[in-house]
Amino acid sequence: MLCVARREFVDAIAGKWFLLCSLTFALLALAISFVSLSTAGSHAFAGFSKTTAGLLNLVMLVVPLMALTSGSASIAAERERGTLLYLLAQPISRVELLLGKYLGLSGALICSICVGFAISAIVLAWHAGSAGAGSYALLVANTIVLALAMLSTAFLVSVLARRASIASGISIFLWLTLVFLSDLGLMAGTILFKLRVQEVFALAIVNPMQAFKMGVIHAMNDSLDVLGPVGAYATHTLGNALPLILAGVLVIWIALPLLLASLCFARRSTL
Repeated sequence: MLCVARREFVDAIAGKWFLLCSLTFALLALAISFVSLSTAGSHAFAGFSKTTAGLLNLVMLVVPLMALTSGSASIAAERERGTLLYLLAQPISRVELLLGKYLGLSGALICSICVGFAISAIVLAWHAGSAGAGSYALLVANTIVLALAMLSTAFLVSVLARRASIASGISIFLWLTLVFLSDLGLMAGTILFKLRVQEVFALAIVNPMQAFKMGVIHAMNDSLDVLGPVGAYATHTLGNALPLILAGVLVIWIALPLLLASLCFARRSTL
């Protein structure tokens, strides 16, 4: 399994997507630092806190797309090229192969994310000091968890799809669906169906992007009151258990799709 993970990691970081995603993410993070100018001067960099708030929506858009597109073709592409039969002919089980590929891609994805964040953090620390670095570190940690959750979902899609193109199309559609349901869909559903605060919160945390967003905001402000009535309800009703619940939702999104992918891959035909 470790051999498969090492091969998958090397192949991933050697690909153009690793360099492209890392540089793009770093450049966008620096651009947000410029946009979120501090009140100290019109040409100063924003500190870590303001940059963290600015990066939140960027992460919700870019990181899930990175994870879904990189993982969706993992198994489907091997099946389409005919190399899956060769891999399964080795002394390795299907579950070990799946987990090995997942570990390898996870490592490459984490490296890509950390490189982007690190470049931004170095520049911010140089120009604005280390104030608010804790919230920035929490954003990085939550981003990695969100990426692993989306990668697990991508592996489930890859196992079920016959072709890499179909898997990629499904992943992009899934990304668009989650992005739409993250804010606009939730707002429209609330108005259309006259949902109560409890129901809106329950629908929100089912979406991993919303769980990630609420987790970061709660870490920065120790509450969700800035999100309005739903945030106030969650803060005052759940109290100290709220961060654990939000983290638990993301962990479920990591474990459940990966478990389903393992079960389907173990029972499905190779061809």
